[in-house]
Amino acid sequence: MSPLRLPGPPHRVKDPHRLIAESGADLEGHGLKRTMGLFQLVCFGVGAVVGTGIFVGLSDSVAEAGPAVVLSFVLAAVTCIFTAFSFAELGSAIPVSGSSYSFAYATLGERVAFLVGWCLLLEYGVSVSAVAVGWSQYVNELLHSLFGHQLPAALSAGPGDGGVINLPAVIVVMMAATLLVRGIRESAGATAAMAVLKITILILFCVIAFTAFEHGNLTPFAAHGAGGVTAGASLAFFSYIGFDAITTAGEEVKNPRRNIPVAIMICIGLVTLLYCAVALAAIGALGPEVVSDKPAALSLIVDQVTDSAVGGGIIAFGAVVAIASVVLAVMYGQTRILMSMSRDGLVPRVFERVSPRTSTPVANTWIVAVVFAVPAAFSSLDVVVNLTTIGTLATMVAVNVAVLVLRRRNPEVKGSFRVPLYPLSPLIGVGFCVYLMYGTGWTTWVQFAVFLAVGAVVYACYGRSRSRLAAPDAG
Repeated sequence: MSPLRLPGPPHRVKDPHRLIAESGADLEGHGLKRTMGLFQLVCFGVGAVVGTGIFVGLSDSVAEAGPAVVLSFVLAAVTCIFTAFSFAELGSAIPVSGSSYSFAYATLGERVAFLVGWCLLLEYGVSVSAVAVGWSQYVNELLHSLFGHQLPAALSAGPGDGGVINLPAVIVVMMAATLLVRGIRESAGATAAMAVLKITILILFCVIAFTAFEHGNLTPFAAHGAGGVTAGASLAFFSYIGFDAITTAGEEVKNPRRNIPVAIMICIGLVTLLYCAVALAAIGALGPEVVSDKPAALSLIVDQVTDSAVGGGIIAFGAVVAIASVVLAVMYGQTRILMSMSRDGLVPRVFERVSPRTSTPVANTWIVAVVFAVPAAFSSLDVVVNLTTIGTLATMVAVNVAVLVLRRRNPEVKGSFRVPLYPLSPLIGVGFCVYLMYGTGWTTWVQFAVFLAVGAVVYACYGRSRSRLAAPDAG
């Protein structure tokens, strides 16, 4: 097959070789230490993915798709798998901390890279707030199971949900920041332990729910048709957000050229099996009407199946741990994206400073924690889910295109993994991403357009003139 022909390089493309050299991709990464092995990296990926999307967001997806939500999870997974191939190739070839942002900078140019980074701030940053809100819901469920009491609404929900401030959401963000500034070894160890625990809890849920499984609860299977499946997939996609955070650990992973692609594939496969099993067990046990629009649906199902609050309390405890690990892993990814953008001069230099004592970006981490604790305290979960989803899908489109460009312009930059069925696979990945973006609805598109416009203004007013590639000796 003849190579795909692409236009000439856009303005300010950062040479991949320079990007790798600056980060120390095959040595020690810019003051960061390589302490994460393959198991820890897989757990980190699972820790970043499995949380609010399945423990809280499942009910919203079921409301759209009914029992066919299983197909919605598969459709979202297929979208992720094709894009995961591209992430795996780029993460293996350019193993740096910037993830999609760095891949775009090395292929699509600075303007596009900045907008990709802007979308990543939405994905990693705003989703931290959304996840923290979901954590608060399960904290209340756990308190009710253990003590028969909950936190008052004024202290456990934002104004849009009938409260004043969501205090638990703020607490979990600050707890994650505290652990992150201590060091990547401590953070990775905690994430691994929490990932194993939440997988165990979800398996336990499936075992309990399948004891009450009734085939009749799965009919009609697709009452809302293909449109319901697509809408459900657009919501279910939120459950997969975070697997790309694996590539943000490129400078803190042992043997990144091998471990990054392997970890991505294991993470996507494991998470998809878990999600489909949980969705099937939940609907089969009590039917889609019970699961729909229930923020703590899994605990409710176990309570009803076992006729006891003990099982639901265990699920709630698992959810508290699971969602806390997502906050930890996603905040980690957020800080590394900002650190990469800061190195390039596109955001203030405070974000690239690494503490010599802990080998972590301390100031960066606390700034992120404070900024995103605010929406966690005062916003509701559903306000940001669709906007975060479309922003993430847009970055995935860029990653798939980046593979095409890298193969064309820098064929000598190779890693241990190559996208199968090239160039068909990344093109299919683009198609699936655009299809799910369409399913988010026109209001989300309008919001996203405004968000990108703001990002373009920020780049024009700040990043463009301060870019280190703009310096006379940047070449």
